[in-house]
Amino acid sequence: MKTNRFQFHVLVLPEDNADRQIANGFIKYRNVNVNQHRIQVMKELSGWENVVAKFNKNYASDMRNKFLERRVILLIDFDEDTNRLAYVKRQIPEDLENRVFVLGAWSEPERLKAELKKTFEGIGEALAQDCSDNQQTFWNHELLRHNHPELERLRSSVRPFLFE
Repeated sequence: MKTNRFQFHVLVLPEDNADRQIANGFIKYRNVNVNQHRIQVMKELSGWENVVAKFNKNYASDMRNKFLERRVILLIDFDEDTNRLAYVKRQIPEDLENRVFVLGAWSEPERLKAELKKTFEGIGEALAQDCSDNQQTFWNHELLRHNHPELERLRSSVRPFLFE
């Protein structure tokens, strides 16, 4: 779905198809009033390094110069790498760091799917319900709890315009 790029909106840059499906499940969850005109999931980028590179090459300049209300979620797999978040955050330009968020499964979405016994879209729906209810039931799962600091920053940034 296309967003009005000059109003508050969120772009999600997913690493792979599994991450894209999780994001789509979040947006489409019927029991949560996510303003679908304010969020857009982009095409998967085949690797977390490609997500970071694409953000810097194609989105950072526009965020700085044209789309001042844009928020971006870099949806990546952490592959159990304790240094990945710090590395990715160092790649985000300092003047944009308050509008860019890095989230993802600690290992990979396939493991999360197996442990939660949900489809990827079902995972997205569960995470949307948590956000809508201001809960952390699913976000507290061992493969997601590392997201808490980013999630809190994201919630405070997007809640006023993303949830109706």
